Amino acid sequence: MPGEVVLDGPMSLSKPEIERPDGEPPADLHIEDVVVGDGAEATPGATVEVHYVGVEFDSGAEFDASWNRGQSIVFPLGQLIQGWQEGIPGMKVGGRRQLTVPPEQAYGPAGGGHRLSGKTLVFVIDLLDVKG
Repeated sequence: MPGEVVLDGPMSLSKPEIERPDGEPPADLHIEDVVVGDGAEATPGATVEVHYVGVEFDSGAEFDASWNRGQSIVFPLGQLIQGWQEGIPGMKVGGRRQLTVPPEQAYGPAGGGHRLSGKTLVFVIDLLDVKG
């Protein structure tokens, strides 16, 4: 649906490129498995290790990517934006998933004080490990 992810091969561990999405942003969280993993499954209370890229839906402009820092990140799901809390569980290690997250499940409505408030965001997330 919104934005196409370009892969170098099945679950190649390289930074994905997200093409600018077409059409209107979805009103609800949109989850799309790009690559289905075959490892441990992420659960709502898990701590996950991921690599990710985030772009703004409207402009396609990248605002953050763990790939740019050359290092994956480890977080308890409960400390992440709601879109990640709902969009990562069920994903399996080795998988790559695209989440299109409306403002209400990201950084809130426009004027909310965060530079991404009011924006629909698109993330491509590679699940590297699940802890607990």
